[in-house]
Amino acid sequence: MKYSAALAALLAASPALADLDAARALVEQYSALPTFEAPGAPFDARACMADKKMFVIPLTNANPFNAAISQGFVDAAEMVGFELRDWETQMDPAGWIQGINTAVAEGYDLIDLQGGLPPEFVQPQVMEAQAAGVKVTATHNWDATTQETPAFMDGAANTDYVTIGQIIAAWAMVQTDGQVNALVLGPDEITPTAPLRDAIIGYLEANCPDCQTRYINVPVNDWATQGQPAVQNALLQDPSINYVLPVYDSMSQFIVPAIQIAGSNAKIVSYNGTPFVLDMMRDGDIVEMNVGESLGWVGMAGTDANMRLLCGLEPVTKLNTPAFVFTDENVATAGTPATFNDGYGDVHVQGFRDLWQLD
Repeated sequence: MKYSAALAALLAASPALADLDAARALVEQYSALPTFEAPGAPFDARACMADKKMFVIPLTNANPFNAAISQGFVDAAEMVGFELRDWETQMDPAGWIQGINTAVAEGYDLIDLQGGLPPEFVQPQVMEAQAAGVKVTATHNWDATTQETPAFMDGAANTDYVTIGQIIAAWAMVQTDGQVNALVLGPDEITPTAPLRDAIIGYLEANCPDCQTRYINVPVNDWATQGQPAVQNALLQDPSINYVLPVYDSMSQFIVPAIQIAGSNAKIVSYNGTPFVLDMMRDGDIVEMNVGESLGWVGMAGTDANMRLLCGLEPVTKLNTPAFVFTDENVATAGTPATFNDGYGDVHVQGFRDLWQLD
C-alpha cells in the first residue's frame, strides 16, 4: 500500500506528456480516401424540384474557394435538372443585398448564402425575402457542433470545423514530438474563423502541455498588406516558432515570403485545399500539410440539404463532406496544377446520383 501511494505521488509530480498516440490516430484517420455516407434518406430529386429554383450568393467570387463551391451547386442542379443561378459578388455587402433583392424579384424559391457570408450583415433583407415566401439558408458557414444557426435563418448545412482544427494541431504535435510553438492567424470577421482558431489552440492546450500558441487577427482585406509583416515580425521576435498555422490556406502566399525573409525554419499547416497552396506544397518545402475538402462535393451536399428543405423532407444540418489530409506523399494526386476536386476520389458523384434516384 505504501508503494502504491509513493508511485501515485511520483506520477502526480511528473510533468504531463503530450498525447501523441491520439494525435497520430487522428491524422491517420483523415489521411484515408473519403467514403460517401448518405446525409439522409433517398428521394426523387427531379420530382421534388420540378417547379422550384435556387439562387446562390457566395461570400465572394474573387475567392477560388467560394467559386468552386458554387460550381458544385451548378453541377448538382444540372444533374437533377432545375434552375440555379450563381450570383456574382466581390466581398461587398451591397452586392449581397442586390443578390437577395434580385432573387426575390425573379421568383426564386430559395437563397443560399454560401461559404462564410455573414447573414447578420443582411438580416433585414433576409427577413424581407422570407416575407415574400423565399427560404434563406447557408452552406459551409457555421461549425456543426459549436455554433448555433441564427433563428432568423430557415436552415443551414454546416461543417465540422472543430475536427479540421484538431487535425491541424495534431499534425504539428506529432511532427515536433509535442514541442509546438505556433503562430496562429485568421480573419475574425469571417464566421468559421472562431471554431477553427479555437479548435487548434484548444487541442494543443488540452493535449500538449509543452506546446505554445500565439494568435494574430488579420482581416481578409488586409492580408496583402498586413499578413507578411505580422508574421515576419513575430518570427524575428521569437525565432523558436516552428509552425505558422493560418486558418485559411490562401494566406500562405503572404506567409511564405515572411518565413523566407526572417530566415525561419517554420512550416505552414492550414485548411482549405486551395490549388495554388497544394502546388506550393508540391514544389517547395515550407507548406507541409493541408486539410482539404472536395468543394464540388460541398456544393452538391449543400444542394442536397436545400432540396430537402424545399420539399418538406427531414432537414440535414451537417454537410457529409469529409476532411482529407494532403502531404508531400499524396499531393500529386491533386493534379498538376492542383484542382479543388482532384485527389479526393469521386465516390460522392455516384453517391448523390443514387441518393437523388437519378439512375
